[in-house]
Amino acid sequence: MIDRLRTRETNMPTLRFLLAFLLTGASWNLLADARPLAAQNASSLPPDAMKSQMDQAWAVTWERFFQDDVQTFADYLSSYEPGQELAHLPTAEEVMRQYPNPCGYSTGMEDGMILGGAMLSILADRYEVTNEEPLREKAKQVFRGLHRCATVHGVPGFLARNVCNEDRKSIYINSSRDQYTHGVHGLWKYYRSPLSDEATRSEIREVLAAVADRMIEFVTPENDFDFCRADGKRCPLGICRMWNVQAHEAARLPMIYATAWDVTQDEKYRQLWRHYVADAVKQSANPDKNTPAYAILQMQCSLELLHELETDPKLKTSIQSVMRHLASIAEERSAHVAVQLSRKTSEEMRMLGPDWRQAEHWINQNEYANPQWGKYREVWHLTREAGEAALVPLMVDAPTLNTEQKQRLQHLIQNFDYSHNSSCGIIYHQAAYWKSRLTDNL
Repeated sequence: MIDRLRTRETNMPTLRFLLAFLLTGASWNLLADARPLAAQNASSLPPDAMKSQMDQAWAVTWERFFQDDVQTFADYLSSYEPGQELAHLPTAEEVMRQYPNPCGYSTGMEDGMILGGAMLSILADRYEVTNEEPLREKAKQVFRGLHRCATVHGVPGFLARNVCNEDRKSIYINSSRDQYTHGVHGLWKYYRSPLSDEATRSEIREVLAAVADRMIEFVTPENDFDFCRADGKRCPLGICRMWNVQAHEAARLPMIYATAWDVTQDEKYRQLWRHYVADAVKQSANPDKNTPAYAILQMQCSLELLHELETDPKLKTSIQSVMRHLASIAEERSAHVAVQLSRKTSEEMRMLGPDWRQAEHWINQNEYANPQWGKYREVWHLTREAGEAALVPLMVDAPTLNTEQKQRLQHLIQNFDYSHNSSCGIIYHQAAYWKSRLTDNL
C-alpha cells in the first residue's frame, strides 16, 4: 500500500490515482512486485491518472525535499520516515569547516541552486497552463531560498549551492557554472512570469546585476576566466570557468550578460553580451554526443534564453539550429535511459540515499574528499536523467513530440512510484510533464 503522505492535499491525488487505475482495469503493481519495469503494464494513462501521478510527485517534492527553514530543495532522501527524510544533511559545524569538501559534494546540499532554478521554471510553465493562484506563493518561497543563497554570505554575485538548514547561514564556498546556469535561467523565467510582482522583480534585478558584475570582475584572462569561490580563490576543479570551455558550456557567460541586460537595460551588459554571443553560438554547434543529460539540459537553458533575447535574425536561426541538434541528442539519450530503467526492479528504484559520513569509499580530487554513494548513485542518476532528457526536446521553438517520444514520457510517469523514490530527479519529471502540457504535446 502506498505510504500516506502528510497532508490531505497529498492524499487526495493519491486516491484519485488509485481509483483511475481501478477504473481502467490496469494491472500495475509496481510497489509489490520486483519484475523489471519493462515487464510491467505499459498501457497509456488517461490524462486524469497521469495528472494524479504528477500530483503525487508534486506533493513528495514539497513534503520531503523542500526545507522550510531555508526554502531550498535537497538532493536526496535517506529515509521515508516523516521528519527523518533529510537527517543526513550536514550540520552547521561541518559546513563551517567545509567538510567533507568545499562543494558539499554527496551531502545532499550540492544542487540547491540548480533545483530552485528548475522549480521556478516549472512554476512559470505550470501557471501558464493552469492559472492556479496558489502557485504564486510557491514561487515566492522558492525565490526566497535562491535569494538567501545569493545574499546570506555577503559576497555580491556569488550563488551558493545551498544554505545549511541548522543555522540558516552557513554555505559551502565552491559553486559552479551549473549552479549559475539553472539559477539565472530560473530567475529570468520567474522575472518574466506574471507570478512575480514588481517588488520581487526589483530584487531579481539586483541579484542578476550582481552576478554579471562578478563575472566582469573575476572572469578575466588573468583568472583563466574563473568566477572564483566565495573566498576569492580560484576553483581547483575547473567547474567555475566561464570561457575557453567545452561546447556545451560556451553559451553560459553571454547568457548571464544577456539576462542582466534584459532586466536592467544597462548598456555595459548589452555590450558584453554582444561581445561573446556569436562566438559562443559557433562554439556550441558540435557538442560531444556523450555529454551527460544534465549538461545538455543546462546548455539548452542557456540557448533558450539567448534565442528569446536575440534580435539578429541570422544568429537567432543559428541558435535554434543548435537547440534542435541538442534535442536529437537528448532523444537518443532518453531512449537509452528508458532501456536502463526497464532493467531496474521496483525494489531497486525504492533505494534510499546513504548517510554520506558512513560511505565506505571516498575519492580525492585536488584535495576535495568526495564520499561515494555506491549502488545508489545509479538509481539517483537514472531518475534525474530520464526527466532531463525528456525535457530538452520540448524547449525548441514549436516542439512536436513523435508517438514514440510521447509514449516514452507517458510510460515514465506511469511506472514511477513517486512515493518511494528518493532522488530529486523527480523534479525533472514534472518539468517535462508541464512543458509537454504547455506545448500541447500531452
